[in-house]
Amino acid sequence: MPNRSVGAPSSETMELLEAAENAVLFTAVRPAVIMEKGEGMYLWDTEGRSYLDFIGGWAVNALGHSPHVIQVALAAQSAQLVNASPGFYNKPMAQFAKQLTELTVFDRVFFGSSGAEANESAIKLARKYGAVHRGGAYEIITTLGGFHGRTLAMMSATGKPYWEPLFAPKVPGFRHVPFNDLDAMREAVSEQTCAIMIEPVQGEGGVHLADPAYVTGLRELCDEHGILLIFDEIQTGLGRTGKLFAYEHYGVEPDIMTLGKGIGGGFPLSAMLTKERYNLFEPGEQGGTYTGQPLAMAVGQAVVRAIVEQQLSENAKELGEYLQAGLKSIAKRYQLANIRGLGLLIAFDLSQPAAPRLAAAAMENGLIINASSASVIRLIPPLIVSHADVDEMLKRLCLTLDAVQHV
Repeated sequence: MPNRSVGAPSSETMELLEAAENAVLFTAVRPAVIMEKGEGMYLWDTEGRSYLDFIGGWAVNALGHSPHVIQVALAAQSAQLVNASPGFYNKPMAQFAKQLTELTVFDRVFFGSSGAEANESAIKLARKYGAVHRGGAYEIITTLGGFHGRTLAMMSATGKPYWEPLFAPKVPGFRHVPFNDLDAMREAVSEQTCAIMIEPVQGEGGVHLADPAYVTGLRELCDEHGILLIFDEIQTGLGRTGKLFAYEHYGVEPDIMTLGKGIGGGFPLSAMLTKERYNLFEPGEQGGTYTGQPLAMAVGQAVVRAIVEQQLSENAKELGEYLQAGLKSIAKRYQLANIRGLGLLIAFDLSQPAAPRLAAAAMENGLIINASSASVIRLIPPLIVSHADVDEMLKRLCLTLDAVQHV
């Protein structure tokens, strides 16, 4: 275990905390620490305390913190071209688009800066398809427990009941049905439906996997009605689930796929991919100031190349199984239940609604984990995680569980 400093924070830390609390718009409850640097699996705050990071920036830091390949890519590209404009092609944009289409079943790529932006692009393309090919159909069916982002449209698409009254009126055109319920999805399809959109693994919703028969049924349902199947792989894409993309687990090809989080390894980047037959946008209908921005393109190339060359999908599969086995070995002792996941997207249930308290206590023991709800802990470490890292995480988790369960 690392040495945890005690006593009053330094004057620098106090000044930074005061500045953050007074000047940063409040949108989240954050612990009273200032993160200063990161390397590999660890973060350090301004007090010199280290933290073993098992959420990796919410599945973002696929290669760990401050990976060398991103440093090199940013330095080289920033010396060459930082920005031209979205009105021009640039060299890394062309290279990265080719790289992604060669790794997937898709033919075209639109680049954005966030997962919500990629999902907005997918929704717009689906509605364009509905306008051109389905007589103006515009409805997208999504699932309860799903999560697609925090723009107004993506909050409307997301199946969180407690979001329903927020920022009303909601963007119309979304219907929500239970996850893994093919009959409910079939009943929801109408003449106004242009697409079905799911996460193959619901991440923010608590790590729930789509059943193979359900996904196969969705593909058949979409083909039957001539509507699009959209996979939101913002969290599951690029090796997270033990394959390069989660759709590969199901033997089904979606019509549109969105990527974010791990695609940039920590640099703001996302993508929406589709088949050539859905290359439907006219000039001016879709765009963005940072579409295909050279720095992001260079980083994306480097990150995706590293994931493939270092076989991090395979590492996610092996270490995910090792992590689940470790959790099961302590499950009875700590009353952990429903240990589940795919690759390095894992969750478990607590016997009491103590997940936020457990996550806060874990930080005091130098471990970062996520309480995705009152009784669910989610683990989404960088894809570079090792057996030794998992062993250390389990040690710190047990230490934390011992303390919390005796309070």
